Amino acid sequence: MTSDSSHDLTLLLHDWYRGDQTALDKIIPRVHAELRRLAHIYMAREQPGHILQTTALINEAYLRLTHAGKIEWQNRAHFFAVSAGLMRRILVEFARARDSQKRVAESPRVSFDESFMVSPENDPDLIAIDDALNSLAEVDARQAKVVELRFFSGLSEEETADVLGVSRLTVIRDWKSAKLWLLHELKHRGKR
Repeated sequence: MTSDSSHDLTLLLHDWYRGDQTALDKIIPRVHAELRRLAHIYMAREQPGHILQTTALINEAYLRLTHAGKIEWQNRAHFFAVSAGLMRRILVEFARARDSQKRVAESPRVSFDESFMVSPENDPDLIAIDDALNSLAEVDARQAKVVELRFFSGLSEEETADVLGVSRLTVIRDWKSAKLWLLHELKHRGKR
């Protein structure tokens, strides 16, 4: 997306926040390809034969975005960060519902690796990662947000810094620290 079209999207997001429903009709075609890309990344991490399809994930995210109430959008990156967070929550809710129907006696060990961001491999346990991320949020909310924006949303260091209103160096430090914390937490959970 060019800087001009990114600026146009930001203006449309502001118009939507102010109650202009026609702005939403203009936003959807501009963001659909990027949302499809995000949904595809999420679905590639899921187990083969997953009932939820990419299109269904996008549609559910659209529904939740339009029913979320007024969100004061900062910019394009903020919109995609919120959208990716919604997709993550949808998949986690789906996994929790599925797992509540069939309890597994022993949970598998999981790993958290930066290469996971671009890896087409399936996510071994989205719920364990989500639980660990929620635990991190209790310890350091900003680090948890950095992980969500970088790992789940695929935002760059600069975009993450922009969304959080911090420097790029702060994002780098938080990212390194959060990865170490999450690796330790996931390893510890795998032993339980």
